[in-house]
Amino acid sequence: MSPNLQAELGAALRSVLDDMSATTAQLIHVLDEEREALSGADAKALNRAGEAKQMLMRRLEQLDVERLHLCSTSAEAAQQVDTQWRELLKSLTQCRDKNQRNGALVGQRLAQVRKALAVLTGNDTLSGTYGQNGALQDTHRSVQLAQV
Repeated sequence: MSPNLQAELGAALRSVLDDMSATTAQLIHVLDEEREALSGADAKALNRAGEAKQMLMRRLEQLDVERLHLCSTSAEAAQQVDTQWRELLKSLTQCRDKNQRNGALVGQRLAQVRKALAVLTGNDTLSGTYGQNGALQDTHRSVQLAQV
């Protein structure tokens, strides 16, 4: 491969990694916003953060396809950006950790809502069983809460 082509591939790969780094930084910010929305029970902000997160994830996936193509085309260019790639992996790990933390918060909120619904409906969702299709089947016990 000619030196000029190697240089172009290296520059293209660095550009893709720069774009991935910028997108990852935006994703970290959006995940922080999502955490605030979850903590504040702000549904509108949570929807905005979710949409932004999906868009950024799609962008990262597109960039990664380009990165993989460039790396497979030139192993030398891939070696030249190894340090930049390792730094990006650290940021992506931070994104994963923040997303898991937000997911745990969603799980806690969901458990609280289920408990509240169990009290309101008189159903103990913890005593339900799983049917053949894997869905939770609880015993629906109707309890009259009030009469007018």
